[in-house]
Amino acid sequence: MRPQTHSSSSSTDRRLNSLLRHLQNNSNSIIMDSQTTIISSSPTSAFNTNHSVFANIPQGPEDPILGVTVAYNKDPSPIKLNLGVGAYRTEEGKPLVLDVVRRAEQIILNDRSRVKEYLPITGLPDFNKFSAKLIFGNDSPAIQENRIVTVQCLSGTGSLRVGAEFLARHYHERTIYIPQPTWGNHPKVFTIAGLSVKYYRYYDPTTRGLDFQGLLEDLRSAPSGAIVLLHACAHNPTGVDPTLEQWEQIRQLMRSRGLLPFFDSAYQGFASGNLDADAQSVRIFVADGGECFAAQSYAKNMGLYGERVGALSIVCKSTDVASRVESQLKLVIRPMYSNPPIHGASIVATILKDRNMFSEWTVELKAMADRIISMRQQLFDALRARGTPGDWSHIIKQIGMFTFTGLNTEQVKFMTKEYHIYMTSDGRISMAGLSSRTVPHLADAIHAAVTRVA
Repeated sequence: MRPQTHSSSSSTDRRLNSLLRHLQNNSNSIIMDSQTTIISSSPTSAFNTNHSVFANIPQGPEDPILGVTVAYNKDPSPIKLNLGVGAYRTEEGKPLVLDVVRRAEQIILNDRSRVKEYLPITGLPDFNKFSAKLIFGNDSPAIQENRIVTVQCLSGTGSLRVGAEFLARHYHERTIYIPQPTWGNHPKVFTIAGLSVKYYRYYDPTTRGLDFQGLLEDLRSAPSGAIVLLHACAHNPTGVDPTLEQWEQIRQLMRSRGLLPFFDSAYQGFASGNLDADAQSVRIFVADGGECFAAQSYAKNMGLYGERVGALSIVCKSTDVASRVESQLKLVIRPMYSNPPIHGASIVATILKDRNMFSEWTVELKAMADRIISMRQQLFDALRARGTPGDWSHIIKQIGMFTFTGLNTEQVKFMTKEYHIYMTSDGRISMAGLSSRTVPHLADAIHAAVTRVA
């Protein structure tokens, strides 16, 4: 049998080599029969090597936020300034890796017992446990009563997406109300999950503050049971937050209407520099015993942007409900990305469960928040010193990474063209992208835009 097999194999190899040579000489040929038959293909054939089956796909538009960085990178000017990116920068304009993060990574690296096995579908247990404590508080009754299910997700965006998918499958109301304006990715995340997006009034351009009465009116008219997206703190893009008294009014209204809160917490500790203060809006909703959703991100407050570390928590009425909710969350996650990555979550868990490292983190976190607050004050002072027309006090009243300047689209274009300053077209700027060195340049640009462009 062996000689025959060898002979047959040699014969097959010769035929395949002959066909390959033929194909190299005739790029429009198609193999129909491996023994003998070759037929010629026309240029319009579906198998034409010069034709793509995706040829009719249109060019997609640049993301309005990420596109700012694309344009910035193409600008050769030495004075260019990128205020569109939502990432912290040092006084020298450099990305920052926290010292405590580097220390946590070293601990992880030196632990020879660590392996690279898959995590459970719900993620790293310690990460989930301490993430829930971080946002709800160590003494939260909901935690003590085991009424919260927390799953590790792919940063804040992934947490929102998993929550949206769960709601589309299992919640009776498919309408979600989101603030106007809001982060540009919010409507896309919820729409693609199958929810219907509507808006409630939030920002008042005349006062450059909160349109509180408009907010209450819109939520009051929302259908009973509707989902409402709430920014836990440091509202993006406006930097305008309700006061604690206003949060309490929002809570009472939403509970009376049976509206379901869905918090997006992307800046805990990064807004005021105090982790507990920045979580108060969430905690007052949990304290009343009601149900709610909370999406967390560690991109900003731990500088883990590219690690994509986040969590989704659902506060339920009972342990039994939480158990069933978790079982369905697994069924959402499994076909989406199967299970989350281990490295970033391990960094967070290492820091959160060690008292000394947690303390070190809070010090570094406050330093970042304080630098942003300082940039706000410096920009306000620089505009006032130049006599720039208008009331710019909103710059120091707003909070968090972003400031909604009130500049219009034409003024933004002017500043980009004449001063090489890049920001989103709605006039939002990242205060974290500023430094003492670049504040005067920005102030000059704003002054020129306000005085020269209507």
